[in-house]
Amino acid sequence: MSRTGPAAGTGTVPAAELPFDLETKLHPPVLRPSLVPRTGLLALLESAGPVPVVTVVAPAGYGKSTLLAQWAERRQPRSAWISCDDGDNDPAVLLTGLAVALTRLGAVDSGLVAHISRNADVTAVPTLMEAIDPEAEPATVVLDHVEAVVNQECQYVLTEFALRLPPGWQVVMASRHALPLPLSRLRLQGRLVELTAQDLAMSPDEAEALLDRLGGGTAGERAETLVELTEGWPIGLYFAGLAVRTGARPVTAISSGAVDQFVDGYLRAELFAQLSPAEIEFLTRTSVAERICGPLCDAIVDGAGSARLLEELERRNLLVIPLDRRREWYRYHHLFRELLLAELHRREPELVGRLHQHAAAWLETNSRPDEAIEHAQLAGDADLVARLVLDRMQPVWASGRVDTALRWMTWFDEGRGIERYPAIAAHGALIFALLGQSAETERLAAIAEHAPPSGTLPDGSTMGGLLAYLRAILARDGVEAMRRDARQGFDELPLTSPYRATMLHTEAVSHLLDGEPELADPIFANAVHHSARAGALPLASLDLAERCIVAAQRDDWTAIDGYVDHAVSIVREGHFETYWTSALVYAWAGRAALHRGDMAAARRYAAQTARLRPLLVYSIPVVPVQALLELARLYVGLGDSGGADAALRQAEDVLAHRPGLGVLPEQARALRGSLDQILDDSVGASALTAAELRLLPLLPTHLSLGQIADRLHVSHSTVKTQTSSIYRKLRVSSRGDAVIRSRELGLDLR
Repeated sequence: MSRTGPAAGTGTVPAAELPFDLETKLHPPVLRPSLVPRTGLLALLESAGPVPVVTVVAPAGYGKSTLLAQWAERRQPRSAWISCDDGDNDPAVLLTGLAVALTRLGAVDSGLVAHISRNADVTAVPTLMEAIDPEAEPATVVLDHVEAVVNQECQYVLTEFALRLPPGWQVVMASRHALPLPLSRLRLQGRLVELTAQDLAMSPDEAEALLDRLGGGTAGERAETLVELTEGWPIGLYFAGLAVRTGARPVTAISSGAVDQFVDGYLRAELFAQLSPAEIEFLTRTSVAERICGPLCDAIVDGAGSARLLEELERRNLLVIPLDRRREWYRYHHLFRELLLAELHRREPELVGRLHQHAAAWLETNSRPDEAIEHAQLAGDADLVARLVLDRMQPVWASGRVDTALRWMTWFDEGRGIERYPAIAAHGALIFALLGQSAETERLAAIAEHAPPSGTLPDGSTMGGLLAYLRAILARDGVEAMRRDARQGFDELPLTSPYRATMLHTEAVSHLLDGEPELADPIFANAVHHSARAGALPLASLDLAERCIVAAQRDDWTAIDGYVDHAVSIVREGHFETYWTSALVYAWAGRAALHRGDMAAARRYAAQTARLRPLLVYSIPVVPVQALLELARLYVGLGDSGGADAALRQAEDVLAHRPGLGVLPEQARALRGSLDQILDDSVGASALTAAELRLLPLLPTHLSLGQIADRLHVSHSTVKTQTSSIYRKLRVSSRGDAVIRSRELGLDLR
């Protein structure tokens, strides 16, 4: 998927959407006194000194988390911790976690977190790293379980983060699998320390200390034997030590490559021998959840007393790891959980779906809807997933978590019959429209429109109202149909729906397109009020920009200045600088500046509008054409005919796909007639195409041109041609100079 910007714009952007259940991920596991300190490895890490990147890569059970928790404790208070999980496959989640970690280290201002989360992809990393206070004391950022991060954009984020660390700072990444970093480059530069399974294997002395702490004897001969049998594998030594403690004979099959043998043999024969049948049942059934607490476990097993049992199991050191010092939340050791899940599927496969349903019900009731969705998916309960997703999809994508919302929708689209869930298809069409992906928009819209319009959705809206909303903003059937659909959507959507404000906006626009500004203006005024009340602040700023169009027809520049000031303040305070809705705001801010003779401000706002041009496509056509026409007029006023031509050509392309937009085609033709009389041969930065502007923010990143081509889903030769064109228009000869020049011109999307 090509990420061209945040999906938000016409929806609500709740201020409380940032945590993503971060708290339990931002603390290292609690270190028990019984743990063997990895003194030699800690000394090795200490000797790494200022080396910026440390990698710890080994299979499960090698004590990576324990080692890094011991290291982080030594580095306190100058260390931050992030435990990665599947949720970090959304750039907004991963970047928010990194930003919050840096905030807690006192390195960046907390106000940056919202900006980063709403503008989340690899291009946001330079902004985050350059915001680190140069006076802040260098620190270590630890990322555990990085193998969970498989999304390519998120892997790019991790690489960019590692490559941009300020002097003295350090990132430590632990993973079961090879890390997505340019390791050869880092090795050559002397910027990398690597620990592998061979380094993490326990020595006989450490094994002896472990046996002693488990109460299994301290004989050096026995420790050496166990090290030989386990090849120093820490978790294998732990299991063997438990066997020795109970008088059993350690099995010889324990090795890092023998997990399956554990499941079929050792786990039941040795480890489970220490547990009562009730405890085994509890452990296997609650292993369906990645993070657990007493009440959640009570719900899963349909019982009581789980909190007390978790405390007891932790006290007995059975790989139950507390996630907070209050010991409310726990997790099972990752390998232990895998073994428990395998045992659950062997013993009670028919229960697995029901256990996930129990977990989903508790999580939904206790305000953890995203985890509830995950368990509903694992239960295979598509109806429950649909109900939960319909409630969450809009606020989640509005907050910047585009990939999370798309992942939910894709779950239905992969063999689960999205045709049975037309409301999901409708929401998906809206998201793809806001991402500028027209083919997917049309495909999903067609699925949605085949649905009977009479159904009622979980939020109280009718299917007919949702479909009317979709048709109104896609504007495929002309102005009259747009107005009719907007009114139907407003009437049939529930009073609490943020989409009603969009319908007011769309109805007002329809009057504007029909040449009826006197009818449009009061509706826009009402839409500003509704948008602000619904928390849809990007839409409120857009409504104010639309009022500028009406005021301009009255030649009322005093009103325009007031609308512009209000709209720009909303964009700035809400960090909506990269939202497509802000394009019309910036275009009118530029025109207002030009009218009062402030040429510098006018050029700055023209650049801010231009950098949003890649988002101005025909999927949702009206505002893109309005913004592009105003940008072209702004460039004409600045004497930049090349910039005006580029903006107008893009508007003409949108109109070729959506010709029935009232007065806009005629306005474009009139502007073309005027522009053709003054167009010259000069080509500058303002003449960058939308495709070139889409590529430009990627030039400051570590991505090669080939990687950029893959990310944008175009050929390598296309990217090379576009890069050469960018250099020519910016009048530079290198990638570094292009980055510098684009920043000078305000085109770097930051």
